[in-house]
Amino acid sequence: MLDHQHRVFKILTLNQISSRGLKRFPAGSYQVSDAIAEPDAILVRSHNMLDSIIPGSVKAIGRAGAGTNNIPVQDMNLRGIPVFNTPGANANAVKELVLAGLFLAARNLVPALQFVENLQGDDAALNKQAEDGKKRFSGIELPGRTLGIIGLGQIGRLVANAALKLGMKVIGYDPKITIESAWSLSAEVKKAHSMEDLLRHSEFVSVHVPLLDSTHHLINEKNIAMMKQHAILLNFSRSAIVDEDAVLREIAGGKIKTYVCDFPSQKLQHQQAVITLPHLGASTLEAEENCAVMVVNQLMDYLENGNITNTVNFPDIQMERESSYRVAVANTNVPNILGQISTSVAKAGLNIHNMINKSRGEMAYTLVDVDSPVPQQVLDEIATITGVLMARYLPLPQ
Repeated sequence: MLDHQHRVFKILTLNQISSRGLKRFPAGSYQVSDAIAEPDAILVRSHNMLDSIIPGSVKAIGRAGAGTNNIPVQDMNLRGIPVFNTPGANANAVKELVLAGLFLAARNLVPALQFVENLQGDDAALNKQAEDGKKRFSGIELPGRTLGIIGLGQIGRLVANAALKLGMKVIGYDPKITIESAWSLSAEVKKAHSMEDLLRHSEFVSVHVPLLDSTHHLINEKNIAMMKQHAILLNFSRSAIVDEDAVLREIAGGKIKTYVCDFPSQKLQHQQAVITLPHLGASTLEAEENCAVMVVNQLMDYLENGNITNTVNFPDIQMERESSYRVAVANTNVPNILGQISTSVAKAGLNIHNMINKSRGEMAYTLVDVDSPVPQQVLDEIATITGVLMARYLPLPQ
């Protein structure tokens, strides 16, 4: 039988992770380092893993942040490895940066700062130049202006509610909004029937959607043409959601007054009416701590109990432990695997105490609690079932 009574889980960190999160790993049960050869799990922030060799010992990857573009998720699917993330942990940090972007654009603060930096002379001369030049940076106030928000996830909702408190009118569009999200959104937010409807009525447009094939260049020349003249566009989601070439053409043509984003690029460098920040969205002490604590909790629950919360490739699945002996199985979502798992367990004379199975797209996951220890041959037999990607035994220490 498998002896996990003195098991120490090894965690490889590929970036600096907040100590507040790492301290949650019990010292006697976890070894955490940036130099581990055969880790059970990997913790990462921005490190590019797309071309990395991921050891066969790895059972999970935890991203201390929301986006997982730097992780080979499809390859992990083939190995039955969940990729955890931390949606919402940095939402307030991003919301505050979006609000900063609104003010930067509305009051022309970036060119105003650059103007002041280039002034020369004594105080009297500086004051005269400032007074003579300030008319060039006259801006607008936000109350009464309309902000259109595309994507009403956690960040989009926070931005919407904050903009209302600033006196703005808010229009939101999200065809996939959940009931929970709708309940947490202010009733004052007007629901747009389509993205085109939102663009036609908004003076400011802020994008808050994940980068998928369907959202690549979501903001393109066709959509920009529907915007109000001199609209201000904000993108704090992902660079590729906005077609930069189209934005620059429409800035030159006067359609877009200012483009504010969190993603530097060669095309946007030194462009007038473009404000580019160095990917500061989640760069606050609080957000880094929140992400680290959240992902560490999720990894520990998975490694010790097989429970899954917040992955990008597996269903959320939790089962309270009523037995000391648990088997976790990841598999492709094909018929009759559940029956074959049950058969393998029953053949060994094991009584199933509790069982749960869920699927998400092409991936499925099963937790089985039994009333007595599980022999190695049962795990071996389950692992040979066609479609099974991973089978783990998770007994509680005796």
